[in-house]
Amino acid sequence: MFKNIKKPNLSFWQIWNMNVGFFGIQFSFGLQQTAVNPIFSFLGADHAELPLLNLAGPVTGLLIQPIIGAISDKTWIPKWGGRRKPFFLIGAILGSLCLLAFPFSPGLWFAVGLLWVLDAANNTAMEPYRAFVGDKLNDDQLTFGYQMQSLFVGAGITIANFSLFLFQDWFSVPAEETASLCSTATETVSAIPTWVYYSFFLGAFASVATIAWSVWKTPEIPPSEEELEKLQQEKNEKSFFQRAIEPIVEIFGAIGHMPKMMWKLAAVYFFQWYALFVYWQFITPMIRSSLYGQTPEDSERYEGIMTACKAGETISTTDTSFAQGFQQISEQALAQTGLMNGSYNLVTMLVALALVPFAKKYGSRNVYVVSLVFAGIAMLSMPFIKDEYMLLLPMVLFGIGWAAMMGIPYAMVSKVIPEDKRGVYMGIVNMMIVIPMLIQTVTFGPIIKNLLNNNAVNAILFGGVFFIIAALLALRLKRSVSASVTDI
Repeated sequence: MFKNIKKPNLSFWQIWNMNVGFFGIQFSFGLQQTAVNPIFSFLGADHAELPLLNLAGPVTGLLIQPIIGAISDKTWIPKWGGRRKPFFLIGAILGSLCLLAFPFSPGLWFAVGLLWVLDAANNTAMEPYRAFVGDKLNDDQLTFGYQMQSLFVGAGITIANFSLFLFQDWFSVPAEETASLCSTATETVSAIPTWVYYSFFLGAFASVATIAWSVWKTPEIPPSEEELEKLQQEKNEKSFFQRAIEPIVEIFGAIGHMPKMMWKLAAVYFFQWYALFVYWQFITPMIRSSLYGQTPEDSERYEGIMTACKAGETISTTDTSFAQGFQQISEQALAQTGLMNGSYNLVTMLVALALVPFAKKYGSRNVYVVSLVFAGIAMLSMPFIKDEYMLLLPMVLFGIGWAAMMGIPYAMVSKVIPEDKRGVYMGIVNMMIVIPMLIQTVTFGPIIKNLLNNNAVNAILFGGVFFIIAALLALRLKRSVSASVTDI
């Protein structure tokens, strides 16, 4: 759709309002990146279990985003905002409910289940939002529009992570002031720190409020009379089953006709997103090890104490003191992760729009390649830094890389895909993201356990190498010949 519509240039504030909702979506993703894996650890998960416990993200992204994208391409509901906005609202409301419930998880199984629902909600909102920006902007403003989206990606994750750092500082209780972990057989063990709750409550509000702002402020482009008639005709002539499987058929058809540039981008994305998933899962365990000196043996001892505690066994004063100290360090590591992740996303906010003139002058591909190299250097240097504030320096490079990753590839893709297939192709781009994540969740547990000595430091170094490989592959990115341009 929209192929016969000449899109006018939008003002800075129109593009701003259009993208505000991404703040709330990314606040939620920021909590997933930083807080969910430590919460799993608080609830008893081992290092080698973390990748598999994160299976929700890639599976829901793989199934939901392309299907929702294909459905939204052929949707028009004026009463609920139009084509893409109904999906924003559904995702925001469901995601907010999950964020409210997450800190109250009574056990690991409950937290993992909530993560599946939360990821499904975020993916329902995410893909139509990517297509929404492309719907509204002409080619001249696409890079600016997607980099504005990158700015709000950085802003949402920044506030999410800084909230974790600040709430830990303001509201955490020192180990010496806490009650015994399990002085009686019936005492409940509180594994998730109370201060973590407040970040999730703030995220629930941000998710609904910011998306509501974008829905209110940004009208969608209505289809023409001819397009409306075509939509109605398809609805009348096709059975419910035909309409249900049509998005899946359309996805496979679009993959078959995918531009060559997208195939090359898929190879880059495999290494890029595999590395990113490694970073999000293992940065807190790395900090516990490299900065605070915790060992895998310490983790095993702590889990043994907590298991005995939950079983109602009598715990010695020495073990209780050890467990309290271990949990206190784990909370400090989570807060440090929040500070680091908030820092790199703050950099993303600051540089996202500044990358636009660099992309125009030096080429989007070249800026993207350099960004991947920066991210690789950041990950390779982190394990060797022993000061909590010096650890913020690699975050500058990581933030520049993240700013480019979250904007430039989408602008590149938008210039080589059909207007009337924008939703389904943006869904396919997400498939290129989640398939590497899915592979990572299945493969990295055995890799870290058998090849990397179950060591989070080695996991982060592994991710850094994958970023460098992604940068080398990104040198191959060019538009297809049919686009009449030799380089992006």
